[in-house]
Amino acid sequence: MQAFHLGLGEAGYVDGLNVVIEYRWADGRNDLLPALAADLVRRRVTVIATPGSTPATLAAKAATSTIPIVFWIGGDPIELGLVGSMNRPEGNLTGVTTLNHGLVAKRMELLHEVAAGTRALAVLINPTSPALSKITIEEAQAAARGLGLELLILEASTERDLDRAFATLVQVRAGGLVLGTDAFFSSRLELIAALSVRHAMPTVYQFREFVTAGGLIGYGGSLAEAFRGTGVYTGRILSGEKPVDLPVQQVTKLELYINLQTAKALKLQLPLHLIGRANEVVD
Repeated sequence: MQAFHLGLGEAGYVDGLNVVIEYRWADGRNDLLPALAADLVRRRVTVIATPGSTPATLAAKAATSTIPIVFWIGGDPIELGLVGSMNRPEGNLTGVTTLNHGLVAKRMELLHEVAAGTRALAVLINPTSPALSKITIEEAQAAARGLGLELLILEASTERDLDRAFATLVQVRAGGLVLGTDAFFSSRLELIAALSVRHAMPTVYQFREFVTAGGLIGYGGSLAEAFRGTGVYTGRILSGEKPVDLPVQQVTKLELYINLQTAKALKLQLPLHLIGRANEVVD
């Protein structure tokens, strides 16, 4: 949220000074999002920002066709039905995408490099995010076929589910885990990183923040850049611009982060060429 406020400030707005932000948190419970969105609509807010959550964006879209909505998502906003065009979004939505669409396969390839002898990898999805889950599963299945690997699909939408998922990974002797893009997982990076080390399970997610929290590998677009861009667009709409005139931004820079301390804890000998490709190595 610091990056969001930074972007908002670049557009000339400071919370509590010349704008008031009504925060709504679902704490990973996507079933609460429609009611939260409806409440903001009843309050007649000027703009709704949904950074980092496709389910929140879909809930906001369902709640209003007039209040501007600024999103940040990891998927394709056209495929998800949020906008009709990237250059001219139409309707009341615009925002930022970090191009995580298509990166599930790359994360599986990275895991395959790390655990070269494995025959099975797993992907973890949040079943309460059906749109994201569908995309993640399809990409993971295609990647597994291409790599000649078995694929295990696990689900988690609570912390208890996370415990069960990692226990299952150990039981089936999976070689590694790819986390599906989801706000629930993003809000529990430290817990997931700790579980991956405790259960000796190499795990890949999309953000640098996962690696600095103790996760093994992060690969994807910049979290800070995405939040900052969402803040900038929110400020521009507060200044009177319309979503249709603000093209959907794409965070095109992809970054690779590796935590060597976690690799040591997992007793992994990472390939030198993989370490050499990293944008940042935590040691």
